[in-house]
Amino acid sequence: MTYVEDELTSQPECWIRAAASAEAHRDALPAAGERVAFVGCGTSFFMAQSAAVLRERAGRGETDAFAASEFPHGRAYDRVVTLTRSGTTTEVLDVLARLRGRIRTTAITADPRTPVRESADEVVVLDFADERSVVQTRFATTALTLLRAHLGLHTDAVVADARTALRNPLPEGIVDCTQFTFLGRGWTVGLAHEAGLKMREASLAWTEAYPAMEYRHGPISVTTRGTATWMLGEAPDGLAQQVRETGGLWVAGGLDPLAELVRVQRLAVAVAAARGLDPDRPRHLTRSVILTPATGSSAR
Repeated sequence: MTYVEDELTSQPECWIRAAASAEAHRDALPAAGERVAFVGCGTSFFMAQSAAVLRERAGRGETDAFAASEFPHGRAYDRVVTLTRSGTTTEVLDVLARLRGRIRTTAITADPRTPVRESADEVVVLDFADERSVVQTRFATTALTLLRAHLGLHTDAVVADARTALRNPLPEGIVDCTQFTFLGRGWTVGLAHEAGLKMREASLAWTEAYPAMEYRHGPISVTTRGTATWMLGEAPDGLAQQVRETGGLWVAGGLDPLAELVRVQRLAVAVAAARGLDPDRPRHLTRSVILTPATGSSAR
């Protein structure tokens, strides 16, 4: 079993622990009414997008999400929450350094022994969800679970759905598909982008991700026999039939969207195996890459 397989199967237990810790971390997480920005890189940016939509739609206050490299330093926030598995992400540390003394900051990380502890005002450590794999799975979903629980949006049904996602077989024929499109609505748009990233990282697959309604405005043109379109969350009326008419495989997201992401993680590993790839050694990637002027790379 690869590291990524082992780690993705542990997610139900990680989510239980994160949800149970939400109250203990309450003061470090955004309070109702605060104007907040969530910040991250790569997978953490996509989780930030989902968290921002969830919070704003829950009526907790205006909430934005940014890739750390694109953070608008001219805007005023009550709190900035950064997500960084490694705690060494160059762009995130830069944001925290520039905000120090001006805007309250919180870092959610897996490793407390990294520079982020000294850089943020508050640090939430999810060390039980840390990972050895380059391809990030359980830390990202555990961080989002913590934030869902903080908003009162996590239930035991989410964990049950994750266990179903790990137990049930993948859709028939999907491993043999040549192209994959992931769709979301609202908070699940971030999850759709993360699903596409997992497939690219682990299996070098051709993947795309869109808001579900935007998919009709051009991207559906690549859908045909031998491709798959996977919906995370409830699909717009008529979209499933429209995809089936192209000859493509339609996958309806019947589980909680975060559990659907677990299914996609399993698919990424399965496609990697079918193509003779090692998902623990994705091409051109390392678990934590520090940005330098010479490389132009970043940690996550």
